[in-house]
Amino acid sequence: MKKIAILGSTGSIGTQALEVIGAHPDAFTVEVLTAQNNADLLIRQAIAFKPNVVVIGNEQLYDSVFAALDPHHIKVYAGSNALNAVVEMDTIDVVLTAMVGYAGLKPTLRAIQAGKNIALANKETLVVAGQLVTELARQKGVNIYPVDSEHSAIFQCLAGEFHNPIEKIILTASGGPFRGKTESFLQSVTKAQALKHPNWDMGAKITIDSATLMNKGLEVIEAKWLFGLEYHQIEVVVHPQSIVHSLVQFEDGSIKAQLGLPDMKLPIQYALSYPNRLKSAFPRFDFADYAQLTFEQPDTKTFRNLALAYEAMGRGGNMPCVLNAANEVAVQAFLEDKIKFLAMSDLIADCLAKVAYIAQPSYDDFIQTDKATRLRAQELMNVMA
Repeated sequence: MKKIAILGSTGSIGTQALEVIGAHPDAFTVEVLTAQNNADLLIRQAIAFKPNVVVIGNEQLYDSVFAALDPHHIKVYAGSNALNAVVEMDTIDVVLTAMVGYAGLKPTLRAIQAGKNIALANKETLVVAGQLVTELARQKGVNIYPVDSEHSAIFQCLAGEFHNPIEKIILTASGGPFRGKTESFLQSVTKAQALKHPNWDMGAKITIDSATLMNKGLEVIEAKWLFGLEYHQIEVVVHPQSIVHSLVQFEDGSIKAQLGLPDMKLPIQYALSYPNRLKSAFPRFDFADYAQLTFEQPDTKTFRNLALAYEAMGRGGNMPCVLNAANEVAVQAFLEDKIKFLAMSDLIADCLAKVAYIAQPSYDDFIQTDKATRLRAQELMNVMA
């Protein structure tokens, strides 16, 4: 019986993780649930799954959460300090980091420091501070199990192959809602259009990242650290059907791929249950339903964010941190109708060019880089608006 802490239980990954846990009550139990603002859903989840501890990030919501859960004898805490402390609890076996964005870095580091295995759905943790995170995980003997469907696919392809060197990996991308569209078309796309992903049901931020191909750029950087790869060993191919989730090519030229219907519950379950595969009722892929599986090269001239991510990864140091912070500001501005779709790439490119480069950043350097980038991005956004 694995005891699970879910950071970000009210989001897309968190809610699906609870579905997986609910389907396997003999394999998993919920020890901790956390959310930032969605107190109502957090309360319902806590009453259903009976965790030991609940943390609500927004301290103003503490009283209402406490009043609802105290009769159920569930401990309730609030604020970022509580979130960072709760991951160190002795009773936790696996921490599922399902928070979105930079906010997931500190609690993930605290969990690793405490020796907890990580089911990683927060790709920004490795984008911002990949070297710091992976070195700490090695020191502490902590395993990081990928939850992103693409990285889970690579991880599954590597089962039994860890002694065989990788020649390259190929991450697949759906292409998002604007695949094949021109720059002139993208000039006037709306938030509503960008939020309509063709294959996946995700949160707003990740959905916009998918539309700009930044999500794939972040995944490229994440893959570098998860699998110990170099810049030239990671390729991206657009696969509109989202059936082949990613591929590994070995030094003998053989390629292994992992296939399945687009359903995040499968990689979530694999990360939580590894090294075992638990029986599931997930819908099964049938080749008869897909007469064609197609592949094409990504258009990095129109969708510049993927190229910007490769640039940041190639420069290294704190540049991926700059990329991530600028992107978070840009996406939020787009969601608030403050800047246009293509302006997001302009803002990110400006920050990569203007924020000071640090070759060997410390944790404090990442904090300062994140702050400096957000200030620069805000200044530029004000000019664009």
